[in-house]
Order: sequence, then C-alpha cells, then structure tokens
Amino acid sequence: MNFKSLMLGAAAVAAATSAQAADLPVAAEPVDYVKVCDAYGARFYYIPGTDTCLRVGGRIRADYQINNFADTTKGLSAWNNHAADGYRFRARGYIYLDSRTNTEFGLLRTYTSIYGTNTNGAEGFDLDKAFIQWGGLTFGHATSFFDYFTGQAFMGVVGRNWSDTTVNLAAYTAAFGNGFSATLSLEDGDFRENGAYGGNRYPDIVANLRVDQGWGNAQLAGALHHVNPAVNTTKDHTGYAIQGGVTINLPMLSSGSNIAFQAAYADGALNYLGTGIADYNGNKTNTGWNVGAGVYFQATSTVGLALDGTYLDVDVANSNNDVTRWALDGSVVWEPVSGLQIGADMGYASTDVKNSNADLDELLFGVRVQRTF
Repeated sequence: MNFKSLMLGAAAVAAATSAQAADLPVAAEPVDYVKVCDAYGARFYYIPGTDTCLRVGGRIRADYQINNFADTTKGLSAWNNHAADGYRFRARGYIYLDSRTNTEFGLLRTYTSIYGTNTNGAEGFDLDKAFIQWGGLTFGHATSFFDYFTGQAFMGVVGRNWSDTTVNLAAYTAAFGNGFSATLSLEDGDFRENGAYGGNRYPDIVANLRVDQGWGNAQLAGALHHVNPAVNTTKDHTGYAIQGGVTINLPMLSSGSNIAFQAAYADGALNYLGTGIADYNGNKTNTGWNVGAGVYFQATSTVGLALDGTYLDVDVANSNNDVTRWALDGSVVWEPVSGLQIGADMGYASTDVKNSNADLDELLFGVRVQRTF
C-alpha cells in the first residue's frame, strides 16, 4: 500500500465519522418563552422562570395651559403680574410596573409608578407610588386611605378642595364579603402638616369603612393628626378629620356615567380638606369644612363630559381672617382610539379672606393630549 492509498483511506474514515456524528441527537438549549398570564386581567405575562405575573405600562401627557387670566381686582392674575408666566407648557412621562403572585397567604402584589416632568424648561423626577400588598397588608408609598373622591375633570386646571395625597404608610384591610371592607392605616404625618411644625411624635392614624357594589361605592373615613407647633412654648394638640362620600353609577344615561358627593370636617388637620391653611393659630387649632361633587357623562362611545365643584370654609382661630373658597372645573374629552385622549378643560375659583387683601379670583384654560398604554 503506497502513501496515496493511506491518505485516501484516512479521508474516507474521517468523512464517515463526521456523518455519524451529525446524525447523533443534540440536546436543545432551554428557552424561556414569555407566556400570557390571564389571571389578573389584560396585558399581564409571566416573568420567565417564575410564577409571578407582570404588567408593564406607561403614560405620556402633553399639557398646554393658559394661566390665571381673570380680569378682576381680587388679587393679581398671571396676566397682570409682571413676574408671572402667562402660560404653561408641560410634558410628563410615566412608567408603571405591576407584579402579582399567588401565595398560600393571599395575593402578593408590588406596584411602582415613577414619572418625569418638564414644565417651561424646568425638569424633575418623582416617585408617584411604590408599595407592597400581601394578604390585606399594604406597605410603602400609596394613596392615603382617608382619600375618596378626587375629581372627574380631565386636567383639573383649577385646584378643588379635597384630600388627594400620596403618603408613606403601613395599613391592614379586612374584607367582609359582599363588597364591604375596613382599613386601619398608620400614615406619615409629615405629608399632612400645614404651618410651622416641630418634630413628630406619632404617625397619623387613619381608618375607613367602605362598600363597593354594582350601584357604585361609598366610604366613611376618619384621621387623628399630631399638631406639634414649632414654638415649644405653644402646646401641642391632637387634630382630627372626618369624611364621607358616595358615588352612584348612572347606567340609565350611559355605561360609565356616574355622580359623586363628598363632605369633610377637620380640626387642626386642614390638609385633609385639601387646603394649605395653617393647622393652628397661637394656642388654638383652626377648623374648617368642605363639600364637593362631580359628575361624569359618557356622551358617546368616544366623548366624555365632566364637571367638578367644591366649597371650603375655614375658621381661623384668634383672628378675623376666616377663609371661604369655591371652585368649578369642567372638561370635554375625545378618545378617537383606545388609550389616546384629547381634551380641553376650564376652571374658575374665588377665594375670600375676611378683613384682608388676600382675596383672589382664578380663571384658567388648558388642553391635554394623553396616551396611556
């Protein structure tokens, strides 16, 4: 056998070996495919390799607002104040992350919402919400369990006086069935301080009773708030607030239409009325009350109309400078495609301060384009 024959034989063996190797089964690498999770509603999917369902969402807002252009002698409007901007252009972007896992102790949920804003060139980023819920417990940064109705208007260009506050809290909610529930919540009082305060000694204690049924929903809530004035020669107080509200669905008008009513009273806890007036004056606490209402009408499948109104009355202790304020805000919104809303909003408010030149009229108009996904 010569050298050429040896080389040809080796090549034939190598070819046969390669062919046999190619015919051997090869184990495929494991791949985690994203699967739809339909246990908690639309747009949830399983995080690969886990039994946790996640929903990722977001929202973009573009607002164009004409600032206070009231033609009045009651305070300076933005248009007759040389130092004030006559308009506001604002862009805001949200990111939502909602995770849910079933456990033997109940649903384990986490929720995070953050947003960035640019208003007339000034930028900022905020933590909107970040909380954990598990078996009736809620921990983190969430909407106060005192809050109930916070408005129907699309933009709310004029502030209305009701409680609408996100706080740091620890709470427990008990569900009794048939839509009835009760919550006890310890909430950071720093978020509710109006005026000059010293250090906190205990958190706000908030409780509510709530019912959610086919006709609508209702809630009764109360809060205790530690008033510790910055001047240590002024005695501290235990302030409080109570509130009741009801929302009634109006299916006889159209699906989605409803009307809401709300009223509250506060003594030494005026933030629960949605106002920044100080909680105390001298050695006495300030007191006040408010009423509010709102109606939403789904006029067509793509057009919605809304109107809100509030009235506020505050008795300032040791003073003749009592405050009253009323506000109205209305909007019309068009949703040409799902998740895209284009709306216009106008509001008027009037503030009266007795025996003072701090009276103010407000008239604002705005347009918003919003995409939620």
